[in-house]
Amino acid sequence: MQALIQRVQRILLQPVPTWAEIDNERTDVLSLFKSYVMPLALIPALCGFIGMSLIGISLLGVTVRIPLVSGLVQMVVSYALSLAGVFVLGLVIDALAPMFGGQKNPIQAFKVAAYSCTAAFVGGVFGLIPALSVLGLLAALYSFYLLYTGLPVLMQSGRDKSLAYTAVVVVVALVLGLVMAGVSSLFTRSQMPALGHSGGGSITVNGPKGKVTVDMAGLEAAGKKMEEAARQMEKANNSEALPVQALKAALPQQLGGMPRTAVQTQDGAALGLPSSHASATYTLEDRQVKLDITDAGALGQMAALAAGMGTSEKEDEVRVEKTWQEGGRTRHQRYYKDGSQAEMEVVLKNGVVIRANANQMNVQALQTLLSQVSWTSLEAMERKPKS
Repeated sequence: MQALIQRVQRILLQPVPTWAEIDNERTDVLSLFKSYVMPLALIPALCGFIGMSLIGISLLGVTVRIPLVSGLVQMVVSYALSLAGVFVLGLVIDALAPMFGGQKNPIQAFKVAAYSCTAAFVGGVFGLIPALSVLGLLAALYSFYLLYTGLPVLMQSGRDKSLAYTAVVVVVALVLGLVMAGVSSLFTRSQMPALGHSGGGSITVNGPKGKVTVDMAGLEAAGKKMEEAARQMEKANNSEALPVQALKAALPQQLGGMPRTAVQTQDGAALGLPSSHASATYTLEDRQVKLDITDAGALGQMAALAAGMGTSEKEDEVRVEKTWQEGGRTRHQRYYKDGSQAEMEVVLKNGVVIRANANQMNVQALQTLLSQVSWTSLEAMERKPKS
């Protein structure tokens, strides 16, 4: 166990020298599965079960939990799919190696797949508290950077082609994730999403409560965008997060006549994370709005890219949810049709995330309030290099 912990720490904190060590290690797929992948893959599965089925999500004084049996089924299925995903990712890395000046080597490819997923697995611990799930996403996105640093070392690809190699692997992984989500629905939902073409080189997954469209014809363009995102990831690794006080200053004193009644800040530097966060609560009578601004840096841009590969729409009798791209930004909204609650998120061009959650307010009113925050000013902020 001590060796596992040390390897996790080193690959996360010192990826470049650690990849060199991994390159020279002798192992096989089964041994690496048992000693590394299986223990770490258990973290997000188990923590997600505890967070959603035992702790639950509190909303307006009401705690919502996934039924215990359903939660157990989801835990087992997600764990099995995580293991399968790592194995398939290794196959993809190995198959693509010659295209980018690398050498095919199944063992080395599996090493890259297994160790680059470390951040995603460890970030699963945030699933214990559903409200912190966004931190798990940021941790998972760091796996892209681990992949980028590991490919040229273990697969011997040209360093000038590392970005393109990383981009293609990530794009394939995203599509693979979509397929695996469909497989998961066989066990966790009453109806499996239907997969079909929607014209124009795209694929649409139709589920019982909505649809997701992936632009397959745009994968080449997405790959180029991923190259740029990888460059931003490398830059962010050498940059500090935006000052938390600058984010705090972007929170208005009033929103739509509602005074600011509480302010909270959090600097991720204390935890070694390139992030900063500021939030405020606005209250007037029975109406309340919570506004959050988070600097996720290039990690946020990775999130925007992932979301930007498709649009998402879900609607039932009481609720509507939608994700789309607009003006180079990723937009997301979720609201109840009776106007009792609304939520909106915007991932700005520089990776800053703005989120607003309101009760006793419809989505149109919340959108008007969110426009009072200067998006362009936040996008114009520059991060300082690490000293």
